Amino acid sequence: MEEAVRFDTKIAVLLRDDLEAWQGLNVCAFLSGALAAGSPELLGEPYADADGTPYLPMFRQPVLVFAGAKEVLTAAHGRAVARELPIAVFTSDLFATGNDRDNRAAVRAVPRDRLDLVGLAVHAGRNVVDKVLKGARMHP
Repeated sequence: MEEAVRFDTKIAVLLRDDLEAWQGLNVCAFLSGALAAGSPELLGEPYADADGTPYLPMFRQPVLVFAGAKEVLTAAHGRAVARELPIAVFTSDLFATGNDRDNRAAVRAVPRDRLDLVGLAVHAGRNVVDKVLKGARMHP
Protein backbone atom coordinates (compact mmCIF):
# COMPACT_ATOMS: atom_id res chain seq x y z
CA MET A 1 0.00 0.00 0.00
CA GLU A 2 1.32 3.43 -0.94
CA GLU A 3 2.02 5.92 1.80
CA ALA A 4 -0.23 9.00 1.84
CA VAL A 5 1.34 12.18 0.53
CA ARG A 6 1.73 14.89 3.21
CA PHE A 7 2.36 18.48 2.25
CA ASP A 8 4.39 20.95 4.30
CA THR A 9 2.27 23.77 2.92
CA LYS A 10 -1.42 24.55 2.79
CA ILE A 11 -3.52 26.21 0.09
CA ALA A 12 -6.51 27.87 1.69
CA VAL A 13 -9.42 30.01 0.56
CA LEU A 14 -11.42 31.86 3.20
CA LEU A 15 -14.94 32.96 2.25
CA ARG A 16 -17.26 35.25 4.16
CA ASP A 17 -20.07 33.15 5.57
CA ASP A 18 -22.92 35.39 4.37
CA LEU A 19 -22.35 34.96 0.62
CA GLU A 20 -24.94 33.52 -1.72
CA ALA A 21 -23.86 30.13 -3.11
CA TRP A 22 -23.05 31.53 -6.56
CA GLN A 23 -21.00 34.33 -4.99
CA GLY A 24 -18.93 31.93 -2.90
CA LEU A 25 -18.22 29.71 -5.89
CA ASN A 26 -17.27 32.72 -8.01
CA VAL A 27 -14.99 34.14 -5.32
CA CYS A 28 -13.34 30.75 -4.76
CA ALA A 29 -12.67 30.36 -8.49
CA PHE A 30 -11.17 33.84 -8.83
CA LEU A 31 -8.97 33.46 -5.74
CA SER A 32 -7.76 29.99 -6.78
CA GLY A 33 -6.82 31.37 -10.18
CA ALA A 34 -4.84 34.13 -8.48
CA LEU A 35 -2.86 31.62 -6.42
CA ALA A 36 -2.11 29.56 -9.53
CA ALA A 37 -0.93 32.65 -11.41
CA GLY A 38 1.12 33.95 -8.50
CA SER A 39 2.71 30.61 -7.63
CA PRO A 40 2.89 28.41 -10.74
CA GLU A 41 4.99 25.89 -8.79
CA LEU A 42 1.73 24.91 -7.06
CA LEU A 43 0.56 23.30 -10.30
CA GLY A 44 1.17 19.65 -11.09
CA GLU A 45 1.74 18.04 -14.44
CA PRO A 46 -0.85 18.10 -17.24
CA TYR A 47 -3.46 15.34 -17.25
CA ALA A 48 -4.44 12.93 -20.02
CA ASP A 49 -7.09 10.24 -20.20
CA ALA A 50 -6.57 6.70 -21.50
CA ASP A 51 -7.29 7.91 -25.04
CA GLY A 52 -4.55 10.53 -24.85
CA THR A 53 -6.89 13.53 -24.64
CA PRO A 54 -4.86 16.27 -22.94
CA TYR A 55 -6.17 18.30 -19.96
CA LEU A 56 -4.72 21.26 -18.13
CA PRO A 57 -2.73 20.79 -14.93
CA MET A 58 -4.36 21.43 -11.56
CA PHE A 59 -3.00 22.25 -8.13
CA ARG A 60 -0.67 19.51 -6.89
CA GLN A 61 -2.28 19.57 -3.45
CA PRO A 62 -5.79 20.09 -2.06
CA VAL A 63 -7.35 23.52 -1.77
CA LEU A 64 -9.04 23.82 1.62
CA VAL A 65 -12.03 26.14 1.75
CA PHE A 66 -12.92 27.88 5.00
CA ALA A 67 -15.72 30.22 6.07
CA GLY A 68 -15.95 32.98 8.62
CA ALA A 69 -17.68 36.19 9.56
CA LYS A 70 -16.54 39.55 8.22
CA GLU A 71 -14.41 40.05 11.35
CA VAL A 72 -12.63 36.73 10.78
CA LEU A 73 -11.70 37.79 7.25
CA THR A 74 -10.48 41.18 8.44
CA ALA A 75 -8.31 39.58 11.14
CA ALA A 76 -6.95 36.94 8.73
CA HIS A 77 -6.11 39.64 6.20
CA GLY A 78 -4.25 41.63 8.85
CA ARG A 79 -2.27 38.59 9.98
CA ALA A 80 -1.35 37.66 6.40
CA VAL A 81 -0.23 41.21 5.60
CA ALA A 82 1.77 41.41 8.85
CA ARG A 83 3.55 38.17 7.89
CA GLU A 84 4.17 39.58 4.39
CA LEU A 85 2.51 36.56 2.77
CA PRO A 86 1.42 36.74 -0.85
CA ILE A 87 -2.38 36.78 -0.70
CA ALA A 88 -5.26 37.24 -3.09
CA VAL A 89 -8.30 39.27 -2.06
CA PHE A 90 -11.85 39.61 -3.34
CA THR A 91 -13.96 42.53 -2.13
CA SER A 92 -17.71 43.06 -2.31
CA ASP A 93 -17.14 45.83 -4.88
CA LEU A 94 -15.98 43.24 -7.41
CA PHE A 95 -19.48 41.82 -7.73
CA ALA A 96 -20.43 45.04 -9.56
CA THR A 97 -17.52 45.00 -12.04
CA GLY A 98 -17.16 42.93 -15.16
CA ASN A 99 -13.48 42.86 -16.04
CA ASP A 100 -9.99 42.72 -14.60
CA ARG A 101 -9.22 46.41 -15.18
CA ASP A 102 -12.28 47.52 -13.23
CA ASN A 103 -11.63 44.90 -10.52
CA ARG A 104 -8.13 46.24 -9.93
CA ALA A 105 -9.41 49.84 -9.91
CA ALA A 106 -12.10 48.95 -7.35
CA VAL A 107 -9.55 47.45 -4.97
CA ARG A 108 -7.06 50.29 -5.50
CA ALA A 109 -9.73 52.88 -4.62
CA VAL A 110 -10.11 51.63 -1.03
CA PRO A 111 -7.50 51.84 1.77
CA ARG A 112 -6.39 48.44 3.10
CA ASP A 113 -8.13 48.82 6.46
CA ARG A 114 -11.45 49.68 4.77
CA LEU A 115 -11.61 46.85 2.22
CA ASP A 116 -14.96 45.04 2.40
CA LEU A 117 -13.44 41.58 2.10
CA VAL A 118 -15.62 38.66 1.02
CA GLY A 119 -12.73 36.29 0.38
CA LEU A 120 -9.01 35.79 0.50
CA ALA A 121 -6.59 33.06 -0.50
CA VAL A 122 -3.18 32.19 0.84
CA HIS A 123 -0.50 29.57 0.39
CA ALA A 124 2.20 29.11 3.02
CA GLY A 125 3.48 26.64 5.56
CA ARG A 126 0.74 24.61 7.23
CA ASN A 127 1.25 26.17 10.66
CA VAL A 128 1.45 29.68 9.23
CA VAL A 129 -1.84 29.26 7.37
CA ASP A 130 -3.45 27.83 10.50
CA LYS A 131 -2.40 30.93 12.45
CA VAL A 132 -3.57 33.31 9.70
CA LEU A 133 -6.99 31.62 9.53
CA LYS A 134 -7.51 31.44 13.30
CA GLY A 135 -11.23 31.61 14.02
CA ALA A 136 -12.31 30.30 10.61
CA ARG A 137 -14.02 26.95 10.15
CA MET A 138 -14.15 24.49 7.28
CA HIS A 139 -16.74 25.59 4.74
CA PRO A 140 -19.92 23.52 5.06
